[in-house]
Amino acid sequence: MLNNIGIPGLILIIVLALIIFGPKKLPELGRAVGQTLGEFKKSARALSSEVVDELDEDKKEDKKEDKKEV
Repeated sequence: MLNNIGIPGLILIIVLALIIFGPKKLPELGRAVGQTLGEFKKSARALSSEVVDELDEDKKEDKKEDKKEV
C-alpha cells in the first residue's frame, strides 16, 4: 500500500498534515499514534501467544489420549 505513494505523495501528505493540525499539534499527534500502535501490537502478540499455547495444549491432550487407546 505504501509502496505506491512515492516521494511526491509523501510530501503532499506531510504538507496537508501541517496545514490541518499545525506544527505544534503534529508531534503530539504522532506520539499518540505511535503509542496506540504499540499497544495494539502488544495486545495482538499476547492474543496470538494465548492461541498458540491453547493449540499446543490440545495437541498434548490428543497425544495422551492416543497413548491410552493403544
